[in-house]
Amino acid sequence: MTGRAAPAVLAPPLRASFGPAAALAALLVAVLGVRYAGDSEAGRVEARIRAVAEGAGPPWRQLAVATDFLGEPAGAAMLVAAAVTSCLLVRWFRAAVLTVVGTGLAVGATTLLKHLVGRTINGGYLSYPSGHTAFATALALAVALPAVGRFGPGRAVGTLLVFAAALIGGAAMGWAQVALGAHYPTDALGGWCTALAVTPVTARLIDRAADRRVGRTDRAALPERH
Repeated sequence: MTGRAAPAVLAPPLRASFGPAAALAALLVAVLGVRYAGDSEAGRVEARIRAVAEGAGPPWRQLAVATDFLGEPAGAAMLVAAAVTSCLLVRWFRAAVLTVVGTGLAVGATTLLKHLVGRTINGGYLSYPSGHTAFATALALAVALPAVGRFGPGRAVGTLLVFAAALIGGAAMGWAQVALGAHYPTDALGGWCTALAVTPVTARLIDRAADRRVGRTDRAALPERH
């Protein structure tokens, strides 16, 4: 047994796409952080977007509240537990680790950045970048990266599928945060980029650590030469 049955969470065909993507996302997080450091107001374009989002009718607001709950501790724990359980059932152990560690690091990064940037909303609440949006995006990536890598649709199609999953997850949560007045639109963008910067790197580190462990196990299993 070599342990190779555990699929990589960042398959080689996707590394060439998500390495540069993570770097660009980190750069955008930094640029936006510098731009809005210490700010406490929405920009002109942001104000228009917020007006449209917050002006949605009651059904849409209820949907926003439900979506927001999925980013709260209780809702997030439920989602992570469901994803981890699914990964364990199909023996995707690395994916289970990525689900927990990837989402945790993405949210942790937004918490740190909030204190560094100091942008506020609603009378002093730190807002940039959005932790809710980062969590939803990281969870989508944690599910999509190993799934797409396992079924191997090819680099171009695989990259498109993973980006689509991240965009859907991040956009849904980002819209909810703006619609509820909890974040500015650029906070949501910053949260999305934070997850895109952190999660692929985390996936690569998990793969390297797992591969090293498999290598040590294989060497230990070899018969001794006399």
